[in-house]
Amino acid sequence: MRRLRISAIAYLNTAPLMWDFEHGSAGEKFDISYTVPSWCARALSEGTADIGIIPSAAYTGIPGLLVLPDVAIASRRPVRSILLVSKVPIEKVRSVALDTSSMTSVALTKIVFEKWLGGGRTFLPMAPDIEQMMAACDAGLLIGDPALRVDRARYHTLDLAEEWIRYTGKPFVFAFWAVRGDAFGEADPALDLAAVFRGSRDHGLESGNLDKIARQWAPRLELSETDVRSYLTENIHYQLDAGCLEGLRVFYRYAEEMGVLPAAPEMRFVQTSQLVAESCSRQAGLRV
Repeated sequence: MRRLRISAIAYLNTAPLMWDFEHGSAGEKFDISYTVPSWCARALSEGTADIGIIPSAAYTGIPGLLVLPDVAIASRRPVRSILLVSKVPIEKVRSVALDTSSMTSVALTKIVFEKWLGGGRTFLPMAPDIEQMMAACDAGLLIGDPALRVDRARYHTLDLAEEWIRYTGKPFVFAFWAVRGDAFGEADPALDLAAVFRGSRDHGLESGNLDKIARQWAPRLELSETDVRSYLTENIHYQLDAGCLEGLRVFYRYAEEMGVLPAAPEMRFVQTSQLVAESCSRQAGLRV
């Protein structure tokens, strides 16, 4: 048995997910590092991390992952933090700078253009600097905190989650927790990983803790505490529920059809101790 290594994201939208790891006893059971979404995926792929809040797109390229159930960074309405920012009307965009911090949002951008806004655009990977993006291309994709900070009055903007939902009627899942299968076998068997991560999410979304997160993050992002709180409670959906799983399947299908991502493997989930107990009871012919 050993302490598992967590690769987390240093964005506002993960703050509720990390609550118990930063303010409770869960942090004592893991080694935690922070990075950007695309590097979380790389850490899992290279084996330098055991658990990561990975971009949904990364699941198609890293074999042997198990998904921690019920927890996600998703949206069922405009998300505010995944933006196509343009100096010209969106229909006139011909070149797009893509935030290198992202994987899923890059794939989503390409799908939105190819499927609904017309293909033929040029895409250029770039760091998330809006001024440099606008100098090089007609538009730029910004994700996370840089998107929340952008002055939308200066540009034409498109909320990509809003576009996805408008055309598909499905939620969009940007990221979820995943663990390397071989590392899962090395963890303390008494540690219910699914319960730990779900519990941290639930505690982070408690009203008093959301107030604390808003007070901490508002000055960092130059937003009001009300804006921070509304973003976490109204724009981000933290459940990997049936609707989100259906949206995820549609995303994987479109991405494969368009050659944006390889075919996604079947989603394999870490079982909670309750599910394991129920399964054992059923096998024993007992009623639970």
